[in-house]
Amino acid sequence: METYLKSCRDVLKGHMKNSSGQLNVVLGNEACDLDSMVSALTFAYFLSKTFDSRKAAVPVLNIPRAEFTLHSECAFLLRETGLSQDYLLFRDEVDLHSLRNLAITLVDHNVLPEADRTLEDAVVEVIDHHRLERTPSPLCPITAETVGSCATLVTERIVQKAPEMLDQQVAQLLYGTIITDCVNMAPEAGKVTPKDSQYVIYLESRFPKLPPRSILFQSLQNAKFDVSGLTTEQMLLKDMKTVSGGDLRLAVSVIYMTLEDFLQRECLQKELCEFCQKHNYNLVVAMTISFIDNKEPFRQIAVYSSSTRNRDEVIKALEKARNPHLNLSPMSSPYTDMKAYVQGNTLASRKKVLPIISDFLKDRERKMEHLEDLELEDEATQEQGDSQQCCEDTGMEEDSGVPPTPMNSLVEGCPLDNGLPKINADVLVEKVNKIISEEHDDGP
Repeated sequence: METYLKSCRDVLKGHMKNSSGQLNVVLGNEACDLDSMVSALTFAYFLSKTFDSRKAAVPVLNIPRAEFTLHSECAFLLRETGLSQDYLLFRDEVDLHSLRNLAITLVDHNVLPEADRTLEDAVVEVIDHHRLERTPSPLCPITAETVGSCATLVTERIVQKAPEMLDQQVAQLLYGTIITDCVNMAPEAGKVTPKDSQYVIYLESRFPKLPPRSILFQSLQNAKFDVSGLTTEQMLLKDMKTVSGGDLRLAVSVIYMTLEDFLQRECLQKELCEFCQKHNYNLVVAMTISFIDNKEPFRQIAVYSSSTRNRDEVIKALEKARNPHLNLSPMSSPYTDMKAYVQGNTLASRKKVLPIISDFLKDRERKMEHLEDLELEDEATQEQGDSQQCCEDTGMEEDSGVPPTPMNSLVEGCPLDNGLPKINADVLVEKVNKIISEEHDDGP
């Protein structure tokens, strides 16, 4: 694995110089959490072992390199497995839009964000455990199953197609990710599925030297929840996903502390306003999480926006949600632009809340487009009416070759009512000759 990751930068440079062969970029989601990172690294490694010589595969982490320091659990697991983050490729180091003969495999998400929609034709495969939002296509195989971790689906593919490529290092990456996503396989957390358990047991039995499950899980949790010294902006960026629709762009961030502690941060509302302005967001949804006895999650949610209308619309969508029902109970907030809630449905993670927000944005966009269509129809009708009236008025003026006859109450008709008499040169000469002839006949 280490040798492979070291070679990826050279593979990329080689492809940029000579793009005769295909380059498959395995791309995780914008949150770049542990699941997204490990799924990208291990699946790209799998492809490199199973591709023919004309194809190459490299993993790209979907964040700027400077933000990786915020992902403490990712850095911890890499260190534990003996891998350096120096070997990794980040999104600000790879211009996907300029690469030729590019193929993209999406892991831990199934649709590209708005800024990458022009890359859609390059997507050749999807492996994900979120709700499927992509339209199925025979040109793009999709593996989509709502298991606890995308790494479970990657492990399944490796075991089925190339089990020989699994070694202690790869196994520890996958193992640590699955037990973290599934909260140490605790049923009360509502994340683990039979398939997650199946492959955790498989990895434990095949690699008995893996760290003890509980010790590894607790170490990763400690690293993940260590937000000491982070600014508000860094806490929001640490585990953030973006959702957009119409004129709205939302940041949905997981915050690893209680909402009470988050709300106590000095100048929080001012910092949230600055964050939105800097990163071009209309609204922030902060989903806080903590754990009771390291097993059962405790969730709270806050919605911030300087726009009362936008804030109220999103809050209404979350309160009315039924699939799943979030069971929101209002709690006090010291800020006028932020509403806070206890989330009674503790099993509804961000993975389940994001579709609620996406559906709201799509519905809102449809309504706005409908209103715009109605406005355009009204404008067209008005313009047509004005044009018709204008033509009628113009026609009244242009139908007659002479000015309209002045009205006179003493005269019922006028010689000019039917327009000027038709006169030509011959008629005029004839009349002149007739006058002259009459004058000669009358004589003195």
